[in-house]
Amino acid sequence: MGGGDKPMRMVGGRAILDHVIERFSPQCEPVLLNANGDPSRFSSFQLTVIPDPVQGYPGPLAGILAALNWTADHRPDVEWVASVSGDCPFLPRDLVRRFHEAVARESAQLAVAASVDQVHPVIGLWRVDLRHDLQHALLVEEIRKIDRWTSRYRTATVDWLAEPMDPFFNTNTLEELAEAERLARLAV
Repeated sequence: MGGGDKPMRMVGGRAILDHVIERFSPQCEPVLLNANGDPSRFSSFQLTVIPDPVQGYPGPLAGILAALNWTADHRPDVEWVASVSGDCPFLPRDLVRRFHEAVARESAQLAVAASVDQVHPVIGLWRVDLRHDLQHALLVEEIRKIDRWTSRYRTATVDWLAEPMDPFFNTNTLEELAEAERLARLAV
């Protein structure tokens, strides 16, 4: 997409991250943003910005670990952390509720989202007490793929309908950004 932060791209006259926050923040608090580099570029969003705790930009698992560690340090009363991708402007408004229902129903340790027969492993619900296992997987085993790590645990896969649009549509290309603009007119 030509570089820069995808969540800062505009859809419907607003940054994609604005859409994500609008849909996600009523479902849980606090909302944290995992980002490396200068956190001041996100200051207008008034979020706590936490960097990866693992060097070398090892991918989304490092961001999940950052959230789990932050929660353990700052909110020891919280057992679960929900994560979403910063480039998904149409997230479901019942995401966290449905994740919690699924982990309770299935006695699962994790939950991940799915739609259109595709799992979206970044969008999930994670037990905070798994943070040491995740850190070991990242640092010692050098695991980078989310599904490789989650396959070790009872994971509930929660499926959403993709009508009128896939709630996990993300913007990775300029064509997808144009499609997101079109879909923004349909979003409720």
